[in-house]
Amino acid sequence: MRKLYTLVSFITLTTATAQVGGRDAYQFLQMPTSPKQAALGGSNVTITGNEVNQVLYNPASLNAEMNNMLAANFGSYYGDISLGAAAYAHQLKNGRNVHFGVTYLGYGSIDGYDENGVSTGSFSGSDVAVSVGYAHPFSNTNFSVGANLKAISSTLESYNSFAVAADIGGLYNDKDSGWTVGLTFKNLGGQLSSYEDTRESLPFEAVVGVSKLLENVPIRWHFTLENLQQWDVSFSNPNRSQVDLENNVTQEEVSFGNNLLRHVVFGVEFFPEKNFNVRLGYNFRNGEEMRILEQRHFAGFTAGFGLQVKRFRFEYAYNRFTLAGNTNLFGLSVKL
Repeated sequence: MRKLYTLVSFITLTTATAQVGGRDAYQFLQMPTSPKQAALGGSNVTITGNEVNQVLYNPASLNAEMNNMLAANFGSYYGDISLGAAAYAHQLKNGRNVHFGVTYLGYGSIDGYDENGVSTGSFSGSDVAVSVGYAHPFSNTNFSVGANLKAISSTLESYNSFAVAADIGGLYNDKDSGWTVGLTFKNLGGQLSSYEDTRESLPFEAVVGVSKLLENVPIRWHFTLENLQQWDVSFSNPNRSQVDLENNVTQEEVSFGNNLLRHVVFGVEFFPEKNFNVRLGYNFRNGEEMRILEQRHFAGFTAGFGLQVKRFRFEYAYNRFTLAGNTNLFGLSVKL
């Protein structure tokens, strides 16, 4: 079938991102589209300031500093798969802040064949999510809440589906002490139309995080717990199974501690309040799922930097997945 090749590409991408992927539709919603987000390991809900991309991950982070900020991001994934995103924030006359965002995943050109293996030409597929967000800060406190409403569309050859979803987030940001705590419930919603008769679920996720700007040291660390809605996110790698002399296969057993660590994402920013800063991150789940037994190749590690030049800020992130497949994300934001 012609859609088979698209589905294979889609499953390959989501599997490389996380083994909890592939169980729901629209897995591209789980992929980091912001270079800063990706460089800190992904799933971060405690980034603050004028980072307009962050509202896509925690809507409560929307604030007045983002007024008239516009950001555009682009990344190249495996094969011809490409990822793009844009975000914009605006302050209304009544002082309220609103946010607009777009996320796009394109699969490029795919060769199509019928059930007999006869070529039927090429086709393409893509996923798109358009969102609008709003946040409400509580007066005289460090707390704020926010929500995004998303319209999601997916096209695979001549097939398409449509869904609506919402993100709900909360944020505590104490600028005096440097502590920030965030909580987000992502992708609450469902399909309005499906590819066929079977409705698929959305990749709902609960994420909580904490970060701290150190005193007298230009470093901010981020600690995130992802996929809290599902305790067991382990994946038994068949390459780590053991075979005895009687050809009995024993699958890899993931321990309690190992499964716990697979919920953890850690990131650190150096010189976070300067015009040039460096970011490092480590995603334990990606590291375990992509780890090769025979050699060390640093799966799960991420890195990047940000450079501010007047009204423009340039961003870059490098994600280490496998020896054969790593990703680069580029971003540009400007104060209009």
